Amino acid sequence: MLQNITLGQFFPGNSILHGLDPRTKIILLFALIIAIFAAQGWAAYALLSGVTTCLIFLSKVPLLIVLKSVKPLCWIILFTLLIHFVSHDGEVLAKVYVFKVTTEGIVYGLQISLRLVLLIVLSSLLMFTTSPLQLTDATEKLLSPLSKFGLPAHELAMMMTITIRFVPTLLEETDKIIKAQRSRGLDFNSGGPVKRMRAMVPILVPLFLSSFRRAEDLALAMEARCYRGGEGRTHMKQMHLTATDFAAAFVVILICAAVGGLSYAAGK
Repeated sequence: MLQNITLGQFFPGNSILHGLDPRTKIILLFALIIAIFAAQGWAAYALLSGVTTCLIFLSKVPLLIVLKSVKPLCWIILFTLLIHFVSHDGEVLAKVYVFKVTTEGIVYGLQISLRLVLLIVLSSLLMFTTSPLQLTDATEKLLSPLSKFGLPAHELAMMMTITIRFVPTLLEETDKIIKAQRSRGLDFNSGGPVKRMRAMVPILVPLFLSSFRRAEDLALAMEARCYRGGEGRTHMKQMHLTATDFAAAFVVILICAAVGGLSYAAGK
């Protein structure tokens, strides 16, 4: 299960998505997310699904890796699907005890589930094609206008990126601890809920200790390099918008307009 979590992983490459300015990718991601939430009707969802598929191939990230980003949330998607199956009025197709499965519920449930999948895949593509350092710089640049109102843009961007950066490390550490405890005869699968919760203690305690140790090492390393926050800091690599960024923005605007038109037509 832990090996299927891909949050925070970056795959170096030379694809079109890798070459885009990270600020452009973040803004366009939010634009596509708004389009996904505003979409109505199968035509709009088909367009967004086709766009997402094209982005997967343009990123040159292996398809299996992209699908792995969806796997950990499959149970949530399935639960959402089942809830919508029985929570909408309409033409009854089947009845299970007091629950009625309707045609409208199936349609709405499939659309909501597809919406969740698209959100997960698009967000994962941003992580796969953008390094943590680029995410930090882009987030700081986008939040910098709010610094005039007292928002610590650099510190917020740094905390966010460090959190994302250490997710794979913590998952790897957790996997090692689980294997070590199993080799000592600890059973995580048998017994009732109370026994299983108690079996988690030998995992959580060393994991917390390891996390605090890593945090202390990171703080000492940053202090040794004279890190004092964002004030007065410069960047070795400056971000610049290119013609590709403007072209990508234009294409996303057209996609959002098309989704809006299809949704309007479906709502009539």
